Amino acid sequence: MPPARPARRLVSNENDENSNSTRMTRAKAAALNVDELAMPAKGALQTKRSAVNANTAAGRPRAALGDVSNVGKLGAADGKKAVGGKAVSKGVGLVSKAAQPTGVQKNTTRASRPALTSKEPMKAEVKKTGPGSLPQGQKRRAPEMTTSSRDASVTEPEPARKKPQPEAARVEPQTKARPAPEPVDPGHLDDDDLDDPLMVAEYANEIFEYLRDLECSSIPNPNYMEHQDTLEWKTRGILIDWLIEVHTRFHLLPETLFLAINIIDRFLSEKVVELDRLQLVGITAMFIASKYEEVLSPHVENFKRIADDGFSESEILSAERFVLSTLNYDLSYPNPMNFLRRVSKADNYDIQSRTIGKYLMEISLLDHRFMEFRPSHVAAAAMYLARLMLDRGEWDATLAYYAGYTEEEVEPVVQLMVDYLARPVVHEAFFKKYASKKFLKASMLARQWAKKNAPLFEVMDAHLSLDQIS
Repeated sequence: MPPARPARRLVSNENDENSNSTRMTRAKAAALNVDELAMPAKGALQTKRSAVNANTAAGRPRAALGDVSNVGKLGAADGKKAVGGKAVSKGVGLVSKAAQPTGVQKNTTRASRPALTSKEPMKAEVKKTGPGSLPQGQKRRAPEMTTSSRDASVTEPEPARKKPQPEAARVEPQTKARPAPEPVDPGHLDDDDLDDPLMVAEYANEIFEYLRDLECSSIPNPNYMEHQDTLEWKTRGILIDWLIEVHTRFHLLPETLFLAINIIDRFLSEKVVELDRLQLVGITAMFIASKYEEVLSPHVENFKRIADDGFSESEILSAERFVLSTLNYDLSYPNPMNFLRRVSKADNYDIQSRTIGKYLMEISLLDHRFMEFRPSHVAAAAMYLARLMLDRGEWDATLAYYAGYTEEEVEPVVQLMVDYLARPVVHEAFFKKYASKKFLKASMLARQWAKKNAPLFEVMDAHLSLDQIS
């Protein structure tokens, strides 16, 4: 490496606040000609590992970067140091540390060259040449090796070149035929979520077993309209279609809508309600469900305004107490959204199939024929039909495990969904909600598919509306 050219002004590091010396003396310029291989690198910027090794080898604490006072103390403590058999004064050490450029050091490759040769031949050759150290110019030439040392260096394997395995041995494990992977146990998909405490993977199976047991107690009477004097299934469909519009306008969670409809059906299964008070029951059920599911539920005044001030706040609050007392304050309803997310886990959380599944699952809120089925059964059928529409593959063992239902068990519910979709639109708010881009136009896609494939599901009189067949 050519000696560094003495400069008139040293380039100081802009981040170093302690570098104030800019003068260049003859002693400092002469120190720049010292062989860089014979002296340790003392650049202004060093890595932490090299700085720690240099300081620990000298047996002194590490100096602060750019601290001139510490550099002076180091030079005074070290005194004179022999470099290449010559004595260097204390000022040389100071200059060589301060005069190094702040860029990348260039002697790193040369310093690493002696590491490639074996150490034993070097020591033997030094003993033969004499007790004195080699001249400075001979350090760059490789030492002359005798026959014994040359044979020893040839026979001794180099650790960096001869220890790795040959190329054929490294390629062999990759090209070797591997056994076919074992089929994944469908019950082990929860193991991927063990590191996420929010997924509670340790208790997931027990939680859903409890929810399936709870479904039986939360199912309303599917024939409660028989003891209602002034209500019909058509009237109930109009109310729920309007509540879907209210739910969309308030930007509430999907769980809130399903719980509100369940509260309405369970209340109507116990009490006889007049037609002019049915809207009050619907508003009150949505108000209760929003308090149960939402983080910030709408104020009671918002529900009063959405009903065109047909009921006062006191009437809504009084109806809330009456509905809760009728249901014994039991709102532990296994929401179908929980089961849909469970099945979607086995579907790799496909956004399209889950969005269409949500649309198909909300059909069970409007059509009273789904009231006799469990929420988990409806969620499994919705995911099955959504995957069928998108051609996502068969209903395999993994999907059946996480859904809890086989392909034969979901067919009756799937047939009802196709029957609803193949008929003319009755609930406008529900159709417009899922015809938007936000929901990937699920209602339009599902109805077009159902009209083409209605004969395969034995849908009779598809031209008749739902009100005409009920």
